[in-house]
Amino acid sequence: MRFKYIDKIREIIDIVEKEENENMNKAVDLFVDTILNKKSIFVFGATHAGIITEEVFYRAGGLVVFNPIFERSLMLDNSPITFTSKMERLIGYGTNIFEKVPIKSGDILVVHSVSGRNPVSIELALEAKKRNIAVISITNVEYSKTVSSRHPLGKNLYEISDIVIDNHGDIGDACIEIDGIEQKVAPSSTVIGALIINSIVAEVTQQLIYKGVSKPPIFYSANLDGGDELNKKIYKEYSDVIHYKY
Repeated sequence: MRFKYIDKIREIIDIVEKEENENMNKAVDLFVDTILNKKSIFVFGATHAGIITEEVFYRAGGLVVFNPIFERSLMLDNSPITFTSKMERLIGYGTNIFEKVPIKSGDILVVHSVSGRNPVSIELALEAKKRNIAVISITNVEYSKTVSSRHPLGKNLYEISDIVIDNHGDIGDACIEIDGIEQKVAPSSTVIGALIINSIVAEVTQQLIYKGVSKPPIFYSANLDGGDELNKKIYKEYSDVIHYKY
């Protein structure tokens, strides 16, 4: 049996590698400059888009300087789960979340939103831009262009971001056609989002080495001997740009 999903993801990866190379490299350069300038990087996503925030946070081989924006009402352990949809559509909620985050001028905000239409992500991006904070969005541009914004501004996330990285998924995210039903299955955004952000992390780390940073801010595995001690040293060195408890 040949798995359709594997073939589809391989196809999307090839497209992302070709079409998003320039924007991903822009993100790499911005990350490198931000880290060298001792500024912070924040990451946000609502509901399933938030899986990418969890992917990069406190992760062996990941950047210590990733600060997650977690909001309980937007996470998948809510009951009823439909509450999360109500909250990500609530006008003004993203602005209120932003006010709780210790983000400031010169920092970076990475926002992952597949449709890019919901107010919570749009408002975080808008508040960031008011404060000279660069916004990098990982989204689906084609999908976004087929849906109207749920924010009064009338714009979707990709239209207000400084750097847009397109995940090139299908409209609606699910990407595999099944004989006998209209609805596709198997979304691609999580796999491709993780690929995009980890590709950036790897290149950022290499560029930091080239620029003379002998110990880039990367987590070691806590399950390797000596990992805890090494992580404490890295955390201490970059404590000024880390806004979570270790």
